[in-house]
Amino acid sequence: MKVVKEKMTANSIPLLQVEEISKRFSGNPVLKDVSLSLDSGEIHAIVGGNGAGKSTLMKIITGLYKADSGVMKIKGKKVQFSSTHEAHQHGIYLVPQEPLIFPNMTVEENILIGIPGKKTTLQNKVKNLISRLGWKLSLHETGLSLSIAEKQLVEIIRGLVREADILILDEPTSTLTFGEIDSLFSTINQLKCEGMGLFYITHRFGEIFRMADKISVLRDGVISAQGHVKEFNYEKLLVSLLPENAEVSSCTDQFHQNSHEKEKSTILQIANLTGRGFEDVSLSLSSGEILGIAGVVGAGRTELAESIAGISKPIDGTIHFSGEEISAINIRNRIDKGLIYVPEDRHKHGIFSLTSIQSNISSTILHRLSKVLLPFASESSLASEYVSKFKIKATSPLQNLEDLSGGNQQKVVLSRCLAADPKVIILDEPTRGIDANAREDIYQIIHQLRQRGLAVLLISSDIEEIVSLSDRVIILYEGKLVKTLQKDEISPDTIAAYAFGVDNEVIVR
Repeated sequence: MKVVKEKMTANSIPLLQVEEISKRFSGNPVLKDVSLSLDSGEIHAIVGGNGAGKSTLMKIITGLYKADSGVMKIKGKKVQFSSTHEAHQHGIYLVPQEPLIFPNMTVEENILIGIPGKKTTLQNKVKNLISRLGWKLSLHETGLSLSIAEKQLVEIIRGLVREADILILDEPTSTLTFGEIDSLFSTINQLKCEGMGLFYITHRFGEIFRMADKISVLRDGVISAQGHVKEFNYEKLLVSLLPENAEVSSCTDQFHQNSHEKEKSTILQIANLTGRGFEDVSLSLSSGEILGIAGVVGAGRTELAESIAGISKPIDGTIHFSGEEISAINIRNRIDKGLIYVPEDRHKHGIFSLTSIQSNISSTILHRLSKVLLPFASESSLASEYVSKFKIKATSPLQNLEDLSGGNQQKVVLSRCLAADPKVIILDEPTRGIDANAREDIYQIIHQLRQRGLAVLLISSDIEEIVSLSDRVIILYEGKLVKTLQKDEISPDTIAAYAFGVDNEVIVR
């Protein structure tokens, strides 16, 4: 698709304009002559794969980095920021994908930190904003007690309360529930009507076509496509993201095509399980099956997964794995038996960011590899195998994990779990914050797991993901299992209806 050059009329000066911005790190070009603009009352979607240059461009706009060359203008005047404070003074605020919350401060203190003004006035402003959004958020809770979704809400409110002219939203819906997403979209449209300009970074194509006025696609540091949203469709958008001459394929379209499946047997059986955040849940999972777990944040999905994995202890009920009662055994023994959990928050629970890819992949099974001496050769061989198999973009298996993109970090997390040779893998929000290309790679990995006979418990707030991947779906509402859907019953409307309690009928499973 040809790049559509943006034109500026004499009567319209963009809120922000970048012209031929370039940036290198250690001699490697990350951005190459990138030009785009943002108008008042416009939502401009920025799309690109991991490593395409999106974050670098936004960090230049917000003063974290300086461009090597090129020009940036705010309302027609040339600017160059040396700090985020200067960007804030010019009306620019970035809502980051990974929440940056002070754990020992209250929600209110986290939101208002650094904002000048009378305290009572600011407090009322925050309360009115939360009320307008329709979000349930206690201002007196500490950051430590917040879920990842609630931390994301705090970040969004931080940006809105500052009344920025330019708001940058980086994957704002990655942890939000259906209702919270609708509230956010309503607020974004209201801000747009009030004249605010918004850069909207997302990997969810549906959100782009629902919200954006304009699209700029970054690929390998250059604008590969740009124009009004009406000039794009799903296929053209995907083509512009992929390397030139690459074929477009959809792993999810192929996911259920193989009808000749191996004979399935029940491998995980949960009976009347009760724990913190959920009550009296029963389910079964067979080999070669993907069971989706849907529900809003707070429905008990992660709490259920943690009880099954052995992270938290259930209050009542039983867990049978391969016919054996495992409710009383510890996490290590469950892993050794073949039960693996991939957590929602990979930065907090899923990775060792300051160590190498190799060390991360081998960490779960290091005790199996080692005899007397440390198993460096075995570690290296194992890491190289998964780096190649999962197309992890890295200079070598010895590269630190913190240097990788989010999608590649998630592939390392999956590699570490699969190295343990599991029979059941619990995936909690496996594609949160991952770009379209990496998302397809993850879907392909899940597809391969299913074909190999592994059983998958899939927790996702992305309703399209649940619909596309699941063989069956269970829906939790306020900690209770309210519905089980077979494949031919699964649809976004049905899932949403039960997840929000429209029909609270508890069926016999």
